[in-house]
Amino acid sequence: MSAIFEFPMDAEILSSDELMLITGSTRKKDQVDWLTKNGWTFHKNKAGDPIVGRLYARLKLAGINPPTLAGGGWVPDFSGIR
Repeated sequence: MSAIFEFPMDAEILSSDELMLITGSTRKKDQVDWLTKNGWTFHKNKAGDPIVGRLYARLKLAGINPPTLAGGGWVPDFSGIR
């Protein structure tokens, strides 16, 4: 999976054209509806435009569920301490 990080990125977020290509829609509301319906994580800017991270989009389009990559994190085991 490390190869996915080796591709150069033009910007950290998808452009308007890229969002139109992925969602199939030019209207902001329809893009938001598509992203929501298909389980994508996104933010909205002050103008209401959906903002999608480029790396997140690459993972989603590759069939990888990004939240599963985070794991639960490391937690120390203090059970042996008295």
